[in-house]
Amino acid sequence: MFYWLYELRNWLEAADWISDDAFLYKLLNIFRYHTFRAGGAFLTAFVLSLLFGERLIRKLISMKIGQPIRTAEEVHKLYELHGKKAGTPTMGGILILGSIVLSTLLWAKWDNVMVWTILFTTIGLGALGFRDDYLKISKKNAKGVSARTKLVWQTGVAVIAAFLMAYAVPPDEGITLRALYVPFVKDAVISDMNIFAVGLFALIIVGASNAVNLTDGLDGLATGCSLTTALAYTGFGYICGNAKYSDYLGVAHHTLANEIPIVAMALAGACVGFLWFNAHPARMFMGDTGSLALGGCIATIAIGCKQEIILALVGGVFVMEALSVMIQVFSFKTRGKRVFRMAPIHHHFELGGWHENQVIVRFWAMSLFFALLGLATLKLR
Repeated sequence: MFYWLYELRNWLEAADWISDDAFLYKLLNIFRYHTFRAGGAFLTAFVLSLLFGERLIRKLISMKIGQPIRTAEEVHKLYELHGKKAGTPTMGGILILGSIVLSTLLWAKWDNVMVWTILFTTIGLGALGFRDDYLKISKKNAKGVSARTKLVWQTGVAVIAAFLMAYAVPPDEGITLRALYVPFVKDAVISDMNIFAVGLFALIIVGASNAVNLTDGLDGLATGCSLTTALAYTGFGYICGNAKYSDYLGVAHHTLANEIPIVAMALAGACVGFLWFNAHPARMFMGDTGSLALGGCIATIAIGCKQEIILALVGGVFVMEALSVMIQVFSFKTRGKRVFRMAPIHHHFELGGWHENQVIVRFWAMSLFFALLGLATLKLR
């Protein structure tokens, strides 16, 4: 929306109402720059989170929307560590979701199909999370939406978003989003995956959504890891959308990606603002409303700037969490033995004697390391 102020400048100049040395001309001109608008999106999302966070907490408490905790019979020792969290307001992902969407709409260009696809994925998966949280609260247990229903909904949203990315985003200078790029290789490994791109993109969106959801088990853990991932993809998006930098660093260039930093910074700002209330000891949880939306948003951003494969490295903590669950389930079903004390892996370290804060901060540090490592691969191509 604010980009229109730059268009207003052009109209005023064409009508000879202002000159190029006028203060108003220079003021309105800054709204053309992606860096300025990305910074504005970050600050807007952050301020919105701070302004409405306290009100949302009070509202959730008044509505008795508290987090259900699994019983001691279900999780044994973990109940001793987390039992006191029962009743903490959940569904705080509404705050994250609202901050991302509103700040993106204010600062991004509305004629960019990538922006709308990212928002569609974020809202679609956020709606699923909202339904899941609502059922958990209304039924007063930790089950929520059935696994089959959740997978069908996720897949539906992911396939639509994947199709839009693959076919609704027009090729740019010969580059199509259906091309497959891998780390350390400058040119596309596959120039056009055709319909297979839809399957790959959908798999990434569903996988990332579930991975962030699994990570959201400790105060601020998923929020902090999403923050570092969002900041990394702000850089990727800026480089992908800038012909000079993308050519120098040997990455795919697509001009529509130049709006991705605005969405990524809105995501980062929403995470920082939410951490104000979600840091240990958390006064509010994001619930599936936030975690499913965050994962989908990050995955679609990664696809939009043709860095979807490197997401496995940049989002290394999310991958660790998801793999730990898969390994645990596979091992128990095939050998009858558990590899970890408990999965996801953050609970393994908790039960091993690490304090919750230690787990959170150390995982944040790993997430930052993975994000920087992902960015470091750029010059190795």
